[in-house]
Amino acid sequence: TMENKNYNIALIQISLDATPEVNLKKCLEWIGKAAQQGANVVCLPELYSSFYFCQSENHDYFNLAEPLHNDSYQAFSALAAEMEVVLIVPFFERRASGLYHNSAYIIDSDGSEAGLYRKMHIPDDPGYYEKFYFTPGDLGFKAFNTRVGKIGTLICWDQWYPEGARITALQGAEVLFYPTAIGWHPAEKEKYGKKQYEAWQIVQRGHAVANGIFVAACNRVGFEKPVESSAGIEFWGASFIAGPQGEILAQASHDKEEIIMAEVDLTLMEDLRRNWPFLRDRRIDAYGDIMKRFID
Repeated sequence: TMENKNYNIALIQISLDATPEVNLKKCLEWIGKAAQQGANVVCLPELYSSFYFCQSENHDYFNLAEPLHNDSYQAFSALAAEMEVVLIVPFFERRASGLYHNSAYIIDSDGSEAGLYRKMHIPDDPGYYEKFYFTPGDLGFKAFNTRVGKIGTLICWDQWYPEGARITALQGAEVLFYPTAIGWHPAEKEKYGKKQYEAWQIVQRGHAVANGIFVAACNRVGFEKPVESSAGIEFWGASFIAGPQGEILAQASHDKEEIIMAEVDLTLMEDLRRNWPFLRDRRIDAYGDIMKRFID
């Protein structure tokens, strides 16, 4: 509704290690800092509780997963209520024996659960062997009502897909959050690194423009090499928040731990959508082919 108030969103760009207890404590501290700086919604990077274990296929790493509403949920829920902030907490979900998801809690500012998102697009690339670990999400694309506003969450590989952004935006999301773990393979960085990073930012800025909304991508940072025989991944940080014309409102560095913050200006969003009415002119009668794998 038009009466909604503007609110501040913050992204926590940090490095994460092998120990869930250490990562939990660290994330709670950083969220506290963001809340003190005036954040109303705070987002953590993908798979907050561990290093990025998908660099190899290892059955032992399933031990890192936790069932719904377990220890980390309780800790973040208590903090959300104490600081009166909305939290997006991406975690490794153990749904059942042999059934795991790459998920995110959306916790409202009173500590209650606003919703759950399960990553829909699961990659399978060198160093990102996610199909081994994660079952594709079955909850669909979702926007969540919170006390501050309506927000959408997607996760990492989802960020390349305009369909996911569009369907979430069509549910009234004012912001799309993309918790992420993306980086450079050391051997590729010099030749392809700039293009890879720019493509990642451009496509998400495009989602902001096409939907007339705010987009916030929260990456981890630091070099991780859990497997000695591998080259490791240099997570490129560069978390950012874009406005509804794709303008960069806040931008993090490639290599530092930091908090970035921006205001979700609902009057600006309304004005922009009136002037660039992309949703008005959609030809929903002509989009049936989007449901096909390929048009032969």
